[in-house]
Amino acid sequence: MPTDAGYTYEGTELDLFAEAHNWKAYWLKQIARYMRGRVLEVGAGQGTNTGAFLNLPSVDEVTCLEPDAQLLETLQLAHPAVDARVGTLANLDAKAAFDTIVYIDVLEHIEDDSSELKRAAMHLASGGHLIVLSPAHPWLFTPFDAAIGHYRRYTKPMLRAITPPMLQMVESFYLDSVGMVLASAANKLLLKQAAPTPGQIALWDRVMVPMSRLVDPLLQRKTGKTVVGVWTPQRDGA
Repeated sequence: MPTDAGYTYEGTELDLFAEAHNWKAYWLKQIARYMRGRVLEVGAGQGTNTGAFLNLPSVDEVTCLEPDAQLLETLQLAHPAVDARVGTLANLDAKAAFDTIVYIDVLEHIEDDSSELKRAAMHLASGGHLIVLSPAHPWLFTPFDAAIGHYRRYTKPMLRAITPPMLQMVESFYLDSVGMVLASAANKLLLKQAAPTPGQIALWDRVMVPMSRLVDPLLQRKTGKTVVGVWTPQRDGA
């Protein structure tokens, strides 16, 4: 994900997943307890998640970073009150600090993910949280991942391995165990499609996601097709 203003995102999944309302409500509920105050949404795209963040009572304001100017224009039309900026962390004022920094399906698009988290840590206020939600398990990497610019899919150990020295991991867990087994695995092993169809997305969101909401806690969130990592600044002397 380059820092230049001429960047154009070539992925096709934003519109495909925009209507996955059950999925968004599910993962948002899992991270909402960590979201508060001044929120920075990195790679905000066309603002699909921005409105949900704004509606959280613990959130005071949202700043959106997006390197694709056209996507950012769409975001601004949908959320005119948001502080929306073209660029990446490299374009932020060095003194800018946020209580929450979120990467929702973004970190996998960044080649040097370790350096990216180090930069994010420099903008995280004391007691704040850095949250990453990304597709899970390298064995599920498909032509669709490659087509939309994914460098990798993550496991919990992979997220721990890129933890910056100034941060400590609060927790990591998986979501959507049913989707992993019935959707991702089937596509990887049987269908080998380059991209899911709108009908498949609707079936997953309306049927599989509600099932995962019931099954994931029973499995202690130890498996799923999405992984979540949460960090906070190291305590003094840690």
